[in-house]
Amino acid sequence: MLTFVTFFPEGLVLHLSSFLLFTLYASTVAASQTRPSYHINPEMKRMNDPQRPFRLGDEWHFYYLYHSNFDISNPGSGVAIEKYKQNPPTGVILGDIETGSAAVVDTDNSAGFGQNSVVAILSQMADELQQQSLFYSTDNGYSFLPYAGYPVMPNPNPDAKPAFRDPKILWDGEAGRWAMSLAEGNKIGFYTSPDLKTWTYMSGFIPENSGVNLGILECPDLYQIDLDRDTTKRTWILGVSANGYFYNRTTDTVYWTGTWDGNGFTPTNGFPQWMDDGPDFYATVSWDNLDDTYGSRYAIAWMNNWGYADSLPYYGDFAGQDSMIREVKFKTISRMYEDVFAPPNSVSGNTIAMDPASASLPSSPMGGAYIINATVAKNNGDNGNHVHFRIKSDGSFSTTVGYDFTHSQVFLVRDSDGYATDSMPSDPKQIYDAVRMAPNTSGGNTVKMVIYVDWNSVEVFVNDGVAVLSGLIYSKQAAEEIQVVSDIGRLTLVTFSYAGHVM
Repeated sequence: MLTFVTFFPEGLVLHLSSFLLFTLYASTVAASQTRPSYHINPEMKRMNDPQRPFRLGDEWHFYYLYHSNFDISNPGSGVAIEKYKQNPPTGVILGDIETGSAAVVDTDNSAGFGQNSVVAILSQMADELQQQSLFYSTDNGYSFLPYAGYPVMPNPNPDAKPAFRDPKILWDGEAGRWAMSLAEGNKIGFYTSPDLKTWTYMSGFIPENSGVNLGILECPDLYQIDLDRDTTKRTWILGVSANGYFYNRTTDTVYWTGTWDGNGFTPTNGFPQWMDDGPDFYATVSWDNLDDTYGSRYAIAWMNNWGYADSLPYYGDFAGQDSMIREVKFKTISRMYEDVFAPPNSVSGNTIAMDPASASLPSSPMGGAYIINATVAKNNGDNGNHVHFRIKSDGSFSTTVGYDFTHSQVFLVRDSDGYATDSMPSDPKQIYDAVRMAPNTSGGNTVKMVIYVDWNSVEVFVNDGVAVLSGLIYSKQAAEEIQVVSDIGRLTLVTFSYAGHVM
């Protein structure tokens, strides 16, 4: 099912409402020392895929998939669209709700539900049959009604029940109609509609035709962005959630650059690039930066991995969190074109500076949620190769974020974070324990690192987002030490500071 939060555009301030089922931030650190401090998380039960936010009036609205495991006769409050509810016009019991476009604002009333009505088209599955449903809202997205014409997009082969899910909708201004990208197994299908109700298949994009094996594709995202903020270099991006197993990666979000002609997408290159090289950045959605249209976008992802999502040590009565909201820019880096994630600037705190000549930190770190800012160099005379930031350490357990100057890459090691040494089954443990690396294509002998540490996660930005690596961590409760060390030789810690998160 879908639940949602609304927030004001200035700094993601939570708009309090009895309709909401969860809090954006933990109310106090003392209430739960393992609840994320500055990441969206559910008050209870389990969340996964985020849905693309939209702005209506002075509010932004954000929805996500929510798994409550409740009895269908007593669903509780705060759910925007409930699963297994009857569609009154048809009498059909609608199935489990999966990802879609929740939602778009129909400013021109193309669907006939009213000007500025909020329309959600999303997948529902009953008896393993995936089809697309349409719901609409006339109260600014706080409640939704099912459209009588269910399904608005029937599965083309109901007997075989193929994958047919995760519709993502955009308004194609040049063509004057709506366009949809839809995940269909190993293919992304493209459809168009004049009214959000009647959809026509136009074409399909199959990565395997270029020799790329990414498994089952999910959560497509099609949008435009300017290369280096140059309006003459406007580029189409197609992003999908996929499995990078054959490329020594885990499930993550990949993307292609290319062109969209109103009917289909043609990639510039067959092989994709990765948006985040960490293990926990999936089901990514992006949306317009209203102050910088085409110059940049915003993005958020589900911080988890289906390889071990069901084996994690969830604390209390909640499970899951989203990444921080990031600004996406498309830049030329060393003759390569890359999506660059700018670190968020809305998380603030009290800063403590460290003498660059010393690797000893204040003995009392500021709780379990903080931000590290560091610049490290390999100067003339330095003979070290790796710098290691050991976080959530207690002497026996720790998580390591490091940088390798020899290969110009950042890495994450969490096989002794405290949880991974315990009772995780062998298969998910192997996925969880694997060292994850992200290449820094800007290279050089000096690296700037911003490390966002929350109670259960770490997100690393190198050189303002040229390389990004995000992952969950599960430390011991008392593990609060931070250490900065080199490997076998000397490196220069040019600057270092860390800030404790202020609620």
